[in-house]
Amino acid sequence: MASSLISSSHHIDFDSVFGMEDASLAPVFESLITTGLKEFLGCPAIFYEAALTEFFANGSVRDGVVVSTIGGTAVEISESVFAAMFELPSEGLTDLSDVPKNIVFDARSLFYYSKEQVSISCFKNELKIEYRLLHDILAKMIYVKAGSFDAVTRDRFMLMKAITFDVKINWSNLLFGVLKAMVTPGSRQEKGFAIQIGVVLSNIPGLDLANPVLSLLPEC
Repeated sequence: MASSLISSSHHIDFDSVFGMEDASLAPVFESLITTGLKEFLGCPAIFYEAALTEFFANGSVRDGVVVSTIGGTAVEISESVFAAMFELPSEGLTDLSDVPKNIVFDARSLFYYSKEQVSISCFKNELKIEYRLLHDILAKMIYVKAGSFDAVTRDRFMLMKAITFDVKINWSNLLFGVLKAMVTPGSRQEKGFAIQIGVVLSNIPGLDLANPVLSLLPEC
């Protein structure tokens, strides 16, 4: 499982991306910062291999709290603890269907190469390069999906619009919901958030995580 956890986890070095020559990409990362994701996506790239493998093997959800055991030590992660660790906004949309319709209309033109309006459910190659990048960040780092990302789902498209037009999103609720799905037995949700979970675990008193592995994670 350790290798799959690494391949499903990504990290953004915000300082580096703003030094890229392609100026069209900078607004994407600026939008991610504005929406409140800088600490979540750009947290230290440290991977606790053994602890994370055990965390997922023993994980479940109880009364809305993620619980597990690592080395015989009980671990509990609540939404409030998870949100506070990464300074995630806890106010805003929890249902992406509530994105204002005028923004939906504007985004369908903004994201596309031509003056025609792109469909909400389209193919990634129909989008401008900067929005392809944003789409992949959402697919790999937020929703943690495996496989091909050629198709743009409705949820990702709506989330792209909300981020681009600075609509407030309750990232605490959205991201913790993904985490709960990861540890729910029988769930089809891919395992991920490796470095973020490691950050949370490293702040639990008395928990032995052994030696971390550095600089193994893919970066944007």
